[in-house]
Amino acid sequence: MYDVIVIGGGPAGLMAAIAAGEKKANVLLVDKGNKLGRKLAISGGGRCNVTNRRPIEDVIRHIPGNGRFLYSAFSIFNNEDIITFFEQLGVQLKEEDHGRMFPVSDNAQSVVNALLRRLNELKVEIRTNSPVKDILFETDHKHTIVLADGSTIDGRAIVIATGGKSVPHTGSTGDGYPWAKKAGHTITELYPTEVPVTSDEPFIQEKRLQGLSLKDIALSVLNPKGKKIITHQMDMIFTHFGISGPAVLRCSQFVVKAMKKWNLDKVTMHLDSLPDFHEEELFQKVNQEVKNNPKKSVKNTLKGLLPERYLLFLLKKAEIDENTPCSTLPIDRIRNFVHLCKHFTFQVNGTLPLEKAFVTGGGVSVKEIEPKTMESKKRPGLFFCGEIMDIHGYTGGYNITSALVTGRLAGLNAAKYRTTQN
Repeated sequence: MYDVIVIGGGPAGLMAAIAAGEKKANVLLVDKGNKLGRKLAISGGGRCNVTNRRPIEDVIRHIPGNGRFLYSAFSIFNNEDIITFFEQLGVQLKEEDHGRMFPVSDNAQSVVNALLRRLNELKVEIRTNSPVKDILFETDHKHTIVLADGSTIDGRAIVIATGGKSVPHTGSTGDGYPWAKKAGHTITELYPTEVPVTSDEPFIQEKRLQGLSLKDIALSVLNPKGKKIITHQMDMIFTHFGISGPAVLRCSQFVVKAMKKWNLDKVTMHLDSLPDFHEEELFQKVNQEVKNNPKKSVKNTLKGLLPERYLLFLLKKAEIDENTPCSTLPIDRIRNFVHLCKHFTFQVNGTLPLEKAFVTGGGVSVKEIEPKTMESKKRPGLFFCGEIMDIHGYTGGYNITSALVTGRLAGLNAAKYRTTQN
């Protein structure tokens, strides 16, 4: 019988197996795939954004899905500890914009390899190509996993680290939810987060802006009364089905929640393409340019204010012919154009499906998990970590921080559990 069986070889599972191994537990790590760390290897565009160095309060704010649950965990093992942990494994890290931490090698595989070396040093037994079919919760002192081939393995403590349902080609196909349910846990509704948003607006369907990127815009999701629910100032891109890019990914879960909360078919989004200007200030600037260039066309005069395709799009919306000489441009049209620069609104009708999302919203209810140990409140000796729990953050090192921290705690406490049972 193993002291600890960890199911799932993603960031949380690898961390849990290492933590349990460091406590001298006899550990088995089981994964259905042919290699471990597949999600890690593709994270951060293949560079692996291992954590985020912002202050704890900021990190929790960037985990809008139950981030506050992690306060206790962060008091034991936090983002700075993650940095130390990897540097002790020989993975030197560097800080980039917005606190994101990457390996100096810019190669995610170097992070995966360091974790695999550590598992090897700790003599953690690894079984790949071993899908788990079921977990039998026999007694508080013994749980049994049943593999797809019918064989069974006993363990004192079980750590479920099977991930959510997003990025399924890495093995995250929601395997752990039925086992958690069987153990008496509530699975909150699953939904896509960090996912591109869809729209059937004519300008999207006609692909008028397809492929156009806008830098450093402010994108908001509005409630039915037109009030902003959330705003993110980052980049975005128009696609053939809607919108994508960092600002959109961060707004996406609020689109999903608004549709559900108010039973909406469509949600209004608000785009401020020049958030560093107040509207009146922008009007004065544009008006001055127009006055200074009476003979030039409005298109040539305002070139550089916005990317050309978006400029022409807004001019058309403001009923301004792009070739109109500035001297003949009515002031109310200029005001209308400036207003659109600051307040372009459009309807979206949902998101791409969960399989296309970067992160899964929903999962095992955190109310049923001990925040300091990651142990189930329903079933002694059962632990959860990573994305199977109802915790989700923005991209930028926040989800992986949650996975590594909860994995560490689950592994340490699963190892401790066997000593309390001897």
